[in-house]
Amino acid sequence: MPHDRLGRGAKPTPRNVLAGATPHKIVAKHPKEHITIPKKISFWGNYSDGDCVTAEEAFAKTCHHPEIFIQDQEVIAWATQHNVLNGAYLYEVLNWMETGGFTQKDKVYDDGKHYSVDWKDTAILQNAIYNGPVKLGVGGDQLDTLWWANGGSASGGKNGWFAVNFTPEATEDHCVSLCGYGSIAWLAGKLNVRVPANVDGSKPGYAMFTWDSIGIINVPSMENITFEAWLRHPTTVIH
Repeated sequence: MPHDRLGRGAKPTPRNVLAGATPHKIVAKHPKEHITIPKKISFWGNYSDGDCVTAEEAFAKTCHHPEIFIQDQEVIAWATQHNVLNGAYLYEVLNWMETGGFTQKDKVYDDGKHYSVDWKDTAILQNAIYNGPVKLGVGGDQLDTLWWANGGSASGGKNGWFAVNFTPEATEDHCVSLCGYGSIAWLAGKLNVRVPANVDGSKPGYAMFTWDSIGIINVPSMENITFEAWLRHPTTVIH
C-alpha cells in the first residue's frame, strides 16, 4: 500500500541571493565529533503541511542549552501568518526570524544573523554544525522513502535511520537540519542504534533532523541531495 507523501515546502534560493550571502568562516576550534539530540522534537506541522522551513527553525530552538521547545501550534501559526505554511524560501524565513521569531509565554525567540555554509568543505561544515545546527535545502524524495521504510508514521518519526547510497536529487523541495557529525559508528552509538551490516561505521557521517526524527547520513549521500546550507550565529536570541 503506497504511503502519503510527507510535507515538504522548500523553494530554491535564487542564485543571486546565494552569491551575495556572507560565507561562514571557522569560529574557534571544534571537536572531532559532536551531536545535539534534543529530548523532545516534533513534526511541527510538517507531516502534512509544507512548512519544513519553519519546522526546522523550531528544531533549531530545541538545540539550545537549555532546550527550548516551541509548541506545534505556535510554529503553524507563525508559518500561516507569514504565508509559508505550504512553501518557503530558506533565506526569507531566516530574514524574518531575525526580528520576529516565535512567541511563547512572555518571550520571543529570534535567530541570530545567518551565513551561507560550504557543505562540501568538511572543516567549514563541522565547525558550522558545532555552532549550529545547520539548515539545509535538499531534495526530499529519497529521505521520504527511507523515513517510511524505517517505521515512521502519522504518530511520529523514528530515530536512527541510515541514509546511504543516495543518488543526486534533481529538485530542491525540502528543508532539514544537521545537528551532529563524527564517524557513523559514533553517531549510531549516541542514537542507541546498531550500524547495519551493509554500512561502514568507520566512515564519516552527519546527524540529520527531518519529520520528527534524527537519523544518520553519510557524506556522499548528504552532498548528493543538498542545494544550500545556512548557519544562524547565534542560533537563538531570546527577548
